[in-house]
Amino acid sequence: MDARPLLEELARALNKIGLEAILIGNAAAALRGAPVTTVDFDFFFRKTPRNLKKLKTLARDLNGVLLRPYYPVSDLYRLVREDSGLQADFMGSIHGVRSFAALRAQADEVKLGDCSLLIANLAAIVKSKRAAARPRDKAVLDILEKALHEEEARRQKTKTRGVKKRV
Repeated sequence: MDARPLLEELARALNKIGLEAILIGNAAAALRGAPVTTVDFDFFFRKTPRNLKKLKTLARDLNGVLLRPYYPVSDLYRLVREDSGLQADFMGSIHGVRSFAALRAQADEVKLGDCSLLIANLAAIVKSKRAAARPRDKAVLDILEKALHEEEARRQKTKTRGVKKRV
């Protein structure tokens, strides 16, 4: 299944209503080049009364249903639309992430179709998965850490290429 059309549709809807959300998790890692797959989208959102209303509007605009799964100490809202397979989780807190503002400061804007989406950087994704320490998070940590090291090496190589030697 190609998740890109669903993600583009979700990005358009998020942009339209102005919900403050950052894509994190395997989908964000995949957009950054990590060789991982996923069937859902995980977002960290600024949990305010206004954004909770926007989250309900998002579900309505996408013809989806907003669920509040019963997980112990969960701060998760799940948007589902069964006919297309859309599943997006919106979390007001994430293991290993201090705050929405802290994650936002290191996030990048990525163009998807005709709009953009904020995505977390690989370091934050690795940190959150390490902190969550669930079996499914541990299963991808080696892959994500390797992708992070490769990204850092590319960045360093680009940085040193831009520096001219003085003679």
